[in-house]
Parts: sequence; C-alpha cells; structure tokens
Amino acid sequence: MKQVTAIIKPFKLDDVREALAEVGITGMTVSEVKGFGRQKGHTELYRGAEYKVDFLPKVKLELVVLTQDLERCIETIVNVAQTGKIGDGKIFVREVERVIRIRTGEENDEAI
Repeated sequence: MKQVTAIIKPFKLDDVREALAEVGITGMTVSEVKGFGRQKGHTELYRGAEYKVDFLPKVKLELVVLTQDLERCIETIVNVAQTGKIGDGKIFVREVERVIRIRTGEENDEAI
C-alpha cells in the first residue's frame, strides 16, 4: 500500500476528485493549506498599499491506495490538475505499513 499526498491548486479539487472516482479511487482526506515552492508568492495591492503574499492557498489531498492502483492514481492527478503554469503542485508517495478500519477492525487491503 502507498500513501499519495498531492498538493494542487484549489480550483482543481472537484475535477481531481471526480476523475479519481471514475478510476475507482474514492477515499481521500482534503486539507486547505498554504505554501510556496518556486512560485515564491506574489505582491498585491490593498487600499493603496502594496504587500507581499508569501504563502499561496493550496489544497492537500491524502490517499492510501493499493500498490497496483498507484500509477493510475498518479496519472489521473497529473492529467487533471495540470495547468501548465507554475504552481501546479507536487505529488509525494510513501510506503504504508499498516491500515486499520476503526469501525470493523479490518486491516490492510480490506481496510482501504
């Protein structure tokens, strides 16, 4: 099993969620986060004063998928979340040792 963490632009969330559901991946955790990478933020004007916005709003998706579903999951996120502009985000993949469904006690593949 693998944990996929994807940082994407907020307006892409619904499209990514729907596309993942179409390929059979439904469970995920979503968090609103702020951050920056190469994009480095930007400056804005408010009431005549210029100020720097260092941390940009993003959405973090966390999914645990079976190893055989990993590539399909990654391809789906990349294809749907990609705009071709700086700040599209990143995907991180980690190994998951154990998963337990609290309600039933099921473990690992049965718990996903």
